Amino acid sequence: MEPVKAIKIKKAMKVSELVGQMTECGFGARKIGEAGEILVKMSEDKECKKFFGFAGALVPAGMKEIVIDMINEGIIDVFVSTGANLTHDLIEALGNKHYKGDEKADDERLNKEGIDRIYDVFMKNEVYGGLERFFEENWEEISKCSSIKELLWKLGELCPGKESILKKCYEKKIPIFCPALADSGIGLMIWGRKAAGRKICMDAFEDMKEIIDIAWTAKKTGVLYIGGGVPKNFIQQSMQFTKGASYGIQITTDREEYGGSSGARLKEGISWGKLKEKADYVNVLCDATIALPLIWGYAKDNL
Repeated sequence: MEPVKAIKIKKAMKVSELVGQMTECGFGARKIGEAGEILVKMSEDKECKKFFGFAGALVPAGMKEIVIDMINEGIIDVFVSTGANLTHDLIEALGNKHYKGDEKADDERLNKEGIDRIYDVFMKNEVYGGLERFFEENWEEISKCSSIKELLWKLGELCPGKESILKKCYEKKIPIFCPALADSGIGLMIWGRKAAGRKICMDAFEDMKEIIDIAWTAKKTGVLYIGGGVPKNFIQQSMQFTKGASYGIQITTDREEYGGSSGARLKEGISWGKLKEKADYVNVLCDATIALPLIWGYAKDNL
């Protein structure tokens, strides 16, 4: 047995130093430290294809630049997201902002003032007018897309903001998937034009073929799940076409007892063949807006 080492805080301590010390502690602190170490191993394994699942309202919460930095550093090979995160990414790329709010605010008053609330983050409802204009001005090009991945790359190509997840994935040709795109503001923009008789023919199942092919042909795979939901499950089902992921990190606040994918611990994937029996993995039970900056801060400094 190794003794627990208490954290010693110093002035001007680096994030990587703090997380490195957390590895020597117990409980959630150790899990964050272990996640940092696994992310470094996974990132430095040249044979490993790294799959990134991105759920929750993390763009409005301020996590976008971390994800863009991870893309720039080559940490993400395959990106799977909720439609909401991509919608908010596009909203910011079009020049709009998310604002610090208050979860105790009067929601009836916010509604009258045209303010949408995401816990303690506010957004002006008028941003959807900008989305409408963007889709209307670019519909001719958007309507030619035949798969969701192709559509998301096209949005990345067309969106004006330089610091955008969509644009970065397009520029670096990182496959970006969103199997539940209809469940988002972007989905509403497309549906609205379909309802008006505008034509678009998109095969929602084509992306499944591509992500399975990436997993099938990879020598090794690693998964990093921020939250769970559809992005996690879309990646997990592709892992069934491998010998299981060699690395795994999951950050979630959900519980496993209720049987949902978002709360299921990575170990459960061993029974499905989605995770190797001797994989290097960790479950971090923490708010992702706390855990992700710490884990990435450690990994970036140690790569």
